[in-house]
Amino acid sequence: MEKASDMFLTGVLIVLGILCFFCLIRSVRGPRLADRIMAVNMIGTMTMMSIAVLTVKLGEGFLADVALIYAMISFLAVVVVAKVYMGVHKEEHGAQGKEGGKGK
Repeated sequence: MEKASDMFLTGVLIVLGILCFFCLIRSVRGPRLADRIMAVNMIGTMTMMSIAVLTVKLGEGFLADVALIYAMISFLAVVVVAKVYMGVHKEEHGAQGKEGGKGK
């Protein structure tokens, strides 16, 4: 039973690695910035899941703490990037709105 569990967890790690690779491709090729932000968020989530699977596979409890800290940092990073993106978006539309008003 132990060997089957170990093989299953190894398979899960392989699948998560493949999915992270696809998200990396989406973050590079994404047509919009929102797609890129979502892909980076997905990579962070799958990395956290990989650390959690390693916690079970290796039997090391401290890795669960690492996964929680990584989740908080990943969440904060995505919030900051989204906030910066929204600020740039508002500046672009604010400048376009002012330019459009001057011509009339």
